[in-house]
This record gives sequence, structure tokens and C-alpha cells, in this order.
Amino acid sequence: MSRIRGYHAELVAAQYRDLFNKKEYSFFDGDHSFNVNIVGVRNPAGRVNKFDDLLVAIYRDSHKRWVVDSYQITTDPGLYWLQHPMNVKGTAIMCPGHYRGAYKLGKHAGKYEALCQRGGPIEVWRDSNLDNRHDMSNESIDRGFFGVNIHKAGRNSTRVDKWSAGCQVFKNDGDFKEFMKTIHSAKKKFGNSFTYTLLDGTEVEKNED
Repeated sequence: MSRIRGYHAELVAAQYRDLFNKKEYSFFDGDHSFNVNIVGVRNPAGRVNKFDDLLVAIYRDSHKRWVVDSYQITTDPGLYWLQHPMNVKGTAIMCPGHYRGAYKLGKHAGKYEALCQRGGPIEVWRDSNLDNRHDMSNESIDRGFFGVNIHKAGRNSTRVDKWSAGCQVFKNDGDFKEFMKTIHSAKKKFGNSFTYTLLDGTEVEKNED
């Protein structure tokens, strides 16, 4: 996990706000504490079975100072599920998008608290050819409730493997715990409804130029 505060965090928040405005997405602020923006950034050069993407939480702390937390995650399914799909249509790969209110705190697989896709539909690509690549064809887009949750892998996992069948998964258990503290602070102020935005990393890079 990396955390920046104050002026540098404000600059990063402004960059994401600008990108969100261009895409006509809602960027949460209103000068409120813990009005958190949860953003996945998919590595355009990402490799199968690697935790090489980012989840970025952008918000104001209790003193209304900007904070940007970045965590290592995967936004893609692991190799096992690419070759052994849970769904007859193929393995889910979340499409970039702005999923307003799609997530709520709940039990992931009935085991521990996580952000669960119970508030609204999302879109996924269906990868059905059983190879070792992430295939993202617009002809395969599927929309609905698929249990594509935001949860954790092991203590400090190095391979995605079975940890993700399409979910957004934290590499490190400690990072996930820190993220959940922020989520609980947000819930106290704004209720149990969370928006997740998944971006292609190339969009973020272009907006930084």
C-alpha cells in the first residue's frame, strides 16, 4: 500500500476528477470526509496470474485533507478459472465502467466481510476459449449480477490462480484490512452503498500528460 496526503494527494484527486468529468462519471467530494471514490486501474500490459493492477481510494480524511491510497490488486481472473470456467458462457472479465451503487458491504462467499456486488448490475466480457490469455471481445459482453466482489487473496499472494474468477482481488491481506477501515468510515457517513469505477490504465496515463 502507498498513501499520499495533502497537496500531492489533492493534485492526484484533481487529475481523477478531470478524467471522470470527461467521461461523465460522478466524482464524489462535496467537501465531505470519507466520500470515497473507489477506482480500479487495469494495467494495459498486465499478465495472466499477476497482481499487477491497482485499486485507488480517493477521499478526504476526518480533517477534510485529501488522501490517496493505492493497493496492488488484480482486476482479472486467474489462470485456473480461465481454463475451468464457472459459467457456461465463459469466465468473467470485468469491463471498464462506472458502476454506480453496485456494491454493498456483505459476506464474501459467506466467510468474511468485503464489498459485494449486490447493489446493481455490471458488465463483463465472457472468455470461453480456455486458453491462457484474457480475451476481451465486445461480442461477448454480458450484463447482470455475477457476484464480482472486491475481496482479498491470502496473506501476501504472488499468483492469482483460484483467488479470482473475475473478482477484484487484493494481493495483500493487510492492505485489504486498511481499505476496509476506510470503507467502514464511509458507510457511517453515507450508508451501505458504494460505487466502483474500473479504468483502463491507458486512460489514466493520457490524462496525466
